[in-house]
Amino acid sequence: MADTHRPEPSSLLGALEVPVDEGVPVPQPRPRGRDKDADKRDAGVLVIGLGRFGSSIALTLERLGHEVLAVERSPELVQHYTGRFPLVEADATNPEALVQLGARDFGVAVVGVGTSLEASVLVTGNLVDLGTPQIWAKAISSEHARILHRIGAHHVVLPEADAGNRVAHLVSGKLLDYIEVEDGFTIVKMRPPRETQGFTVGQSQIRKKYGVTVIGVKPPGEDFVYATEETRISGNDLLIVSGHADLLERFAARP
Repeated sequence: MADTHRPEPSSLLGALEVPVDEGVPVPQPRPRGRDKDADKRDAGVLVIGLGRFGSSIALTLERLGHEVLAVERSPELVQHYTGRFPLVEADATNPEALVQLGARDFGVAVVGVGTSLEASVLVTGNLVDLGTPQIWAKAISSEHARILHRIGAHHVVLPEADAGNRVAHLVSGKLLDYIEVEDGFTIVKMRPPRETQGFTVGQSQIRKKYGVTVIGVKPPGEDFVYATEETRISGNDLLIVSGHADLLERFAARP
């Protein structure tokens, strides 16, 4: 239900300096002779709704250099964010409004409307009718998410549920960070169990014993490095480990 460092990383994926595909194509010049679908994939991102979720996405996309256009029907919110990123005041539940602002030209749309189920469904349905290639929509419940999927949203996120799930794993064990990617596949940041300290990844046989893979190691005061069979683990290191959530919890529970 669908994932980049320099100094001490604040995020798990940032630690390895791996570019994260945020589902948003970087705008590129459109050479002649390209088809319309290719043009849409290279177009910017339409963000509808400037609550905490939508505004955070719009601000981050703008900071990362993506082409973004925000749509909000509240005059107060429009005034608040004017000058911070491109935006228009419009009611996206009206399909004509979306057509007039050029919604068909965007390859990705994010529906940040969450508090009103009716508005969320109407906006998402309008984008589906316009043929938007990638629609990301926020849901506030599993029932809401199911409806959005059924009417054609390509990706549905439940921010509060996802955050609660992540925090539950962090407070209940030895994990320092936790990201579930999809279908139980998870990446975590953790301290190394005692049985691995002083040994290389290969000597520890972590994958054979526990079914998880150490993909990165960060010694104190140094950058994260990709782990190999020869990478030695010390007690003060940080590990980035991937695998199924249940297996990771079992590995992290080792003393």
